[in-house]
Amino acid sequence: MKNGTLLAAVDLGSNSFRLEIARIDHGQLQRVEYLKETVRQGNGLGEERNLTTEAMQRGWDCLARFAERLAGFAPAQVRAVATQTLREARNRETFLTSANELLGHRIEVISGPEEARLIYQGVSHLLPQSDERRLVIDIGGRSTELILGRHYHAEAVASFRVGSVSWSSRYFGDGQFTPRAFATAEIAAKAVLDEALAIYRRDAWDVAYGSSGTVGAVADILHQAFGEPEGLVRRAALERLRERLLRAQSADRIRIEGLKEDRRAVIGGGFSVLSALMNLLDIDELQAAQGALRQGALYDLIDRELSTTDLRGTTVDVLGQRFGVDAAQADRVARTASALFAQAAPEGSEQAARELGWAARLHEIGCRISHGDYHRHGAYILDNTDAPGFALSELHRLGQLVLGHRGKVRKLDADLSDPVFALQLLSLRLATALCHARRDPDLEGLTLARTDGRFALGARPGWGADYPQSAHLLREEALSWQKTGWELSVQAD
Repeated sequence: MKNGTLLAAVDLGSNSFRLEIARIDHGQLQRVEYLKETVRQGNGLGEERNLTTEAMQRGWDCLARFAERLAGFAPAQVRAVATQTLREARNRETFLTSANELLGHRIEVISGPEEARLIYQGVSHLLPQSDERRLVIDIGGRSTELILGRHYHAEAVASFRVGSVSWSSRYFGDGQFTPRAFATAEIAAKAVLDEALAIYRRDAWDVAYGSSGTVGAVADILHQAFGEPEGLVRRAALERLRERLLRAQSADRIRIEGLKEDRRAVIGGGFSVLSALMNLLDIDELQAAQGALRQGALYDLIDRELSTTDLRGTTVDVLGQRFGVDAAQADRVARTASALFAQAAPEGSEQAARELGWAARLHEIGCRISHGDYHRHGAYILDNTDAPGFALSELHRLGQLVLGHRGKVRKLDADLSDPVFALQLLSLRLATALCHARRDPDLEGLTLARTDGRFALGARPGWGADYPQSAHLLREEALSWQKTGWELSVQAD
């Protein structure tokens, strides 16, 4: 991306929605604008894990305001990510359908490990470079992320379902601060976070950093109210803050320097999680970091500009190796599918072409589990794996392509009304048919075209006679598209 290009990241957190706009300056990002609204969408997640209408409306209203500022931004300049609340919400598609339209950009629901990876990217890019081993902690509204890393590389990532909003609602729901409430909340947090001890033990890192709201809020209070060093949370100082909270007796009665109004309602839960984590992992000092998820999303946008730096390509390679995919066949199918897709794809389909290539390279990922139903197992793996760089919706789309690359098209539970997806699927199915002998197919003279609801595959004269089995498979493919809303005609004599 060129110097001066504006990029934007939207972070749909459980407590706040944030918009960060930055300008590229010689590979680095310079902040242009930052907007934050306390939406508390996580408070609207009921016992049945459905967002209330009120919570969704608060989110929609905020995104409509963000959209006004993002007018004129191209899709490649914006990345919008949603975290734990929308990971949990059963009715998230109801929210996302309107949210995508209001914002004008697609919102990605990302996994916990992907959130952790992006957080580390944001933190590491805003820290001086050194060889120190870093522990990064991010206590969000409904989840807490832990990362071990060095330089710009995250070596271990984890996400736990414990956060300031959920713990405040669960253990301080009446707003009362009592010794029993704090003790119960911290014990419960340690029970969730206990498995972190195996990886994030004290000898695994040199310096601990805290990202995002809770750590920053506590650091501000400790500095302004107790004279602690700016941007530093010391474990011993937390006890002084606990005493002040207990003296206040409730969130409504807290009067303490450094506490912002939007943090008042969640300070009890956030403090409890932070105290539990510092005690559990033996953290004496935690430095407040400037970077966070949104900065990580911005730097990821820069990396995605080139296929050579797009982490998702590396992730696909790693998954293929992990599940023993035949690399030569995967590459063969990918090249064939891409060649067919390019002939009929509309302008601006570069990302769709990249998705198709990834799906083709992973179409046999389920073979190690079962050869007969490997496409079903492959789709399941993609829907349930941790894949750095990918949003959950992207993995699902890849899974749908893998699932649909063989078998009856009309039984596929996918949106075939999307012409780009239909073309991706057809290209992949044709490629697997043409590569059935596991050798490079003869593509000379093969043409693929799309007109409205019709695909047409043509071949040079004599191609069918030269490759009778391939011609037979292509004619069978035409039958598979009947009653799907699409027609496929094949001329391969």
